[in-house]
Amino acid sequence: MPTVSQGESPADAVTGAGEEPPDTAADPGGRHKLTATQGLAALSLDAMASVAYGPEAIVLVLAAAGAHGLGFTLPVTLAIAGLLAVLVASYRQVIAAFPNGGGAYGVARAHLGRRASLVAAASLILDYVLNVAVSVTAGVAALTSAFPALYDERVWICLAVLALVTGVNLRGVVESARAFIVPTAIFVGSVFAIIAIGLFRSEPVSTATADGHASALSHGATTVGALLLLKAFASGCSALTGVEAVANAVPSFRAPAARRAQRTEVVLGALLGAMLIGLSVLIGRFHLQPVEGVTVLAQLADASLGHNWAFYVVQFATMVLLALAANTSFGGLPVLMGLLARDNHVPHVFGLKADRQVHRHGVLALAGASAALLVVSGGDTNTLVPLFAIGVFVGFTLCQTGMVRHWRRQRTPGWQGKAALNGFGALLTGVAAVVVTATKFTEGAWLIVLALPLLVLAFERVNRAYERIGYALGLGRIPDAPHRDRSLVVVPVSGLSRLTREALGAAASLGDEVLAVTVVHSDPEDGRAAESLRRDWELWNPGTDLIDLPSTTRALGRPIAAYVTELTARYPGTRITVLIPEAEPAHLWQRLLQNQRGAVVAHALRRDTDAVICRLRFRLPTT
Repeated sequence: MPTVSQGESPADAVTGAGEEPPDTAADPGGRHKLTATQGLAALSLDAMASVAYGPEAIVLVLAAAGAHGLGFTLPVTLAIAGLLAVLVASYRQVIAAFPNGGGAYGVARAHLGRRASLVAAASLILDYVLNVAVSVTAGVAALTSAFPALYDERVWICLAVLALVTGVNLRGVVESARAFIVPTAIFVGSVFAIIAIGLFRSEPVSTATADGHASALSHGATTVGALLLLKAFASGCSALTGVEAVANAVPSFRAPAARRAQRTEVVLGALLGAMLIGLSVLIGRFHLQPVEGVTVLAQLADASLGHNWAFYVVQFATMVLLALAANTSFGGLPVLMGLLARDNHVPHVFGLKADRQVHRHGVLALAGASAALLVVSGGDTNTLVPLFAIGVFVGFTLCQTGMVRHWRRQRTPGWQGKAALNGFGALLTGVAAVVVTATKFTEGAWLIVLALPLLVLAFERVNRAYERIGYALGLGRIPDAPHRDRSLVVVPVSGLSRLTREALGAAASLGDEVLAVTVVHSDPEDGRAAESLRRDWELWNPGTDLIDLPSTTRALGRPIAAYVTELTARYPGTRITVLIPEAEPAHLWQRLLQNQRGAVVAHALRRDTDAVICRLRFRLPTT
């Protein structure tokens, strides 16, 4: 069976659509693509925002072992920072080896096989959708914490934030980067201000935020076992979500795209690692204990900066960045969907780009899926968090494993060390994936375990459908020479007008013979209208016969389809075309005034016949 080549897709052959070539004349400098700084703002928000909940996730797990357990916060964070360094180094190599983007999907497709690549793609898609929902709900939760009166309206607020982020991304990835540079800079600057000032303090300057809140610390347990440390490590690894986004979206960068993406990846890793380690040092320095209803980051801001305007700047910046962290998914998922469309695993419409180099259909699909999740979850972050981060660890593991095979095949100088680094990373992320799935399975993670294979099956079914289309169209084979058949054109008529004249003229230029048909109903009033049409037709005498198609019902499409079927049987070897004349109003709203007869007839013909359907648009003048 022939396969569909990347240069020609069955969907392109069916619909005449294909990915639009870049307009180098209109866009000579790649102004619709990202610089390294813009890439950091557009693709790092998820990772940056994770410092708001990553250290807290570690502390909450270790709190089960009491105050003694909190002493392991820094070692666990250092282990996560080490894994972060491994991932950054690995994805830097991924960017160089796979400059077309796709990240884990591209690596797995090249080195682990089609099925593994689809698992990687499915895991990334699920994580991207969940990231949007979690980010938006977390940001809105920060808002409703400050303004409790808005709590009952949180779903609508979530949808409004999602609509805002979607609208910005529909204008282009560069527009979204420009819009989010300032919030990103304020948040990163605020976190480093907390760290820098806190390191010069021997004790908290304020504890007003935590005062009056119940401690989440367990006072009974003192033993810190390997399982607890492993669970804390896996929970803290939620801070690593978003690290892969840059590698997935390499084509979104300006040339040289790979080099710019590599710089962005390294800067992202350095900033994220420094913030995670710095915050963990402060947790130990201030002997911070988790309390209910107050985030760890808020306590650290209070302890370092005091309960003043600076504290509220940090909280506001955190709220904004959490809400906008959804933008990382909008930068990565549409590109990934474009690659899947290229490989015939999703509809090819996801491979099309708008004028600003936007995969518009991918953006809208992500927004739709995320909106559904927000509505189902009721805008509650705790409902979505158990599902979060599992998919990205699966993608990490497959990517690292694929890079091990990449180095073994390439055998470039120093390949053993690089392969060992990737293998160690695969081991760590694999363990994290298993632990996170096991600990959160009953909390909703089973949905991800179920959704992954279903999504892979959907990819494969789409691919088989494209293979069948490609085989039917003979893609990959040289076709026979074209030949001319006798052509018969049928024109449905309901009255005499300039539209009728244009339709018969166009039909005469298309075919050897033209037949005009009109559907005649048995109703007396309709019968009189049919007689009037026939008299007018004979007076006009266009040189084409008008054939009555009797119908006992009010149906319009079925009688014409039945007549076309009859003609097909009567004249084998004749190409039959049905030309449907339609008036096109000058204003969009005026289309609501039309009777849609053309659409009804076209639907019936498409369903019941193999005739060529031609819809003639007669544009009405502006009045």
